[in-house]
Amino acid sequence: MNKKLLAIVLLAASMAGCAVNPVTGKPDFMMVSEAQELALGEQNYAPMQQAEGGVYDIDPQLTAYVSEIGGKLAAVSDRPLPYEFVVLNNSVPNAWALPGGKIAINRGLLTELNSEAELAAVLGHEIVHAAAKHSAQQLSRSVILQSAVLATAMVTGDNSFGHFAVGSAAVGAQLLSSTYGRSAELESDKYGMTYMSRAGYDPAGAVTLQETFVRLSEGQDSDWLSGLFASHPPSRARVDANKKTAASLPPGGITGADRYTAAMQKTMAAKPAYDAYDEGRKALAEEKNDEALALAEKAIKLFPDEGHFYALRGDIRSVDGKYDMATKNYDSAIKHRDNYFYYYLRRGLAEKELGETTAAKADLERSIVMLPTGPAHFVLGDIEAEQGNDRQAMEHYAIVAKSGGEIGQAATQKLQRLQLPYSPGEVIPRRCDADSAGNLVVSVKNVTPWAMDQVQIEVRYTDSSGRTQSVRQSLPGRIEPDAIASINTGLGPYTGGSCPAEVVAARYAE
Repeated sequence: MNKKLLAIVLLAASMAGCAVNPVTGKPDFMMVSEAQELALGEQNYAPMQQAEGGVYDIDPQLTAYVSEIGGKLAAVSDRPLPYEFVVLNNSVPNAWALPGGKIAINRGLLTELNSEAELAAVLGHEIVHAAAKHSAQQLSRSVILQSAVLATAMVTGDNSFGHFAVGSAAVGAQLLSSTYGRSAELESDKYGMTYMSRAGYDPAGAVTLQETFVRLSEGQDSDWLSGLFASHPPSRARVDANKKTAASLPPGGITGADRYTAAMQKTMAAKPAYDAYDEGRKALAEEKNDEALALAEKAIKLFPDEGHFYALRGDIRSVDGKYDMATKNYDSAIKHRDNYFYYYLRRGLAEKELGETTAAKADLERSIVMLPTGPAHFVLGDIEAEQGNDRQAMEHYAIVAKSGGEIGQAATQKLQRLQLPYSPGEVIPRRCDADSAGNLVVSVKNVTPWAMDQVQIEVRYTDSSGRTQSVRQSLPGRIEPDAIASINTGLGPYTGGSCPAEVVAARYAE
């Protein structure tokens, strides 16, 4: 590693703090301050709830019950935080914690638990993830890694830093998709059981919980593998560690099987409807539209108060090209739940297909307030472009272009098409070299799918009297996609360093 790179990496590392873990009392590597940690949780909690199915508002008493249990555990934790607990309307068995004590548990996990003690085990585990700053530690390691990569890019002269820019929702999604290390999982099990004992719960609930998880993981249940097991992998070692911890804690405590059964009564009664809905979603993904529609109808008949079921029927109608029927179903979904992004997103997309541009724009804009998504921004870009609002269209396409994948590539091309007349330097990369006589040679590359011509560069330089001068020169001919064109400016000497040339004009060839 050369001295300049080493200095930059050491500077990045020096910004890191060595803090004491409030749970274990051991020193921890940390680049995220407590204020930043709290802000991360606060900013991402609502978007991540939207991204994970929305709030399970059908049974508010269940949420109150979960919050009660979580509050008891939080009160005896080793770190005071603004803890919050929410139940999400998602059948995948999962639970997660954002930095700052923002905790969620899915309806799908609650239906698999057997007692209040097992619920306390799940919540206690997540409380430790927040209290011990496990998510913040992952973010700190990401920051220092990006600092090192950025340092390398700076030394090598690579100016492509766009992939480091991420939106708030993308940060939250990254935190949720991260897998905790083995030590963090064992730490959360151990101290979570300690919190259970302090709050009066039988820590053996954490043992039975992990034993159940191990059995399910051995059965390769796809819902579990895509949920809790993805970020909290179970193992026989964790079961054995939990047994050891339980033996070290005072025996006995609340199990609460009857109370848990009573709290889950309404949700368990609705479970057959949600099962039909989940099967309908799978059928739709497999292009079995008639089967999906029958399952949506079954779910609605069993439990007509759930907006997700009407949205499924709307999605089926959209796939079949029956957009007028789709919008009516999304209307029904919104009547049952008017604070979930997906219903507005899907209704907006259907309205766009029907030519109802004003209504589509309003719905799509409302959806991105709740959760910014690529499809919403993409179609809003199309609407703005159709109305001649190029600047607004480019803003939407630029957001989607950063997301990658097919939609990101499509947005990049639409952005390039609009952007060239306004800021050609953003579309056409250039580099500067010296010829054998030291004169400046400027090369440009056409990274778009379309041929272009009338490309002009402007070179700024300091003349012999010390005054700043500029000169424009045109690259001759047509530049095909992926082709590179160069021009010898005759200016010099150019000795390297920053490139004094900018692309200032271009057009797509007819």
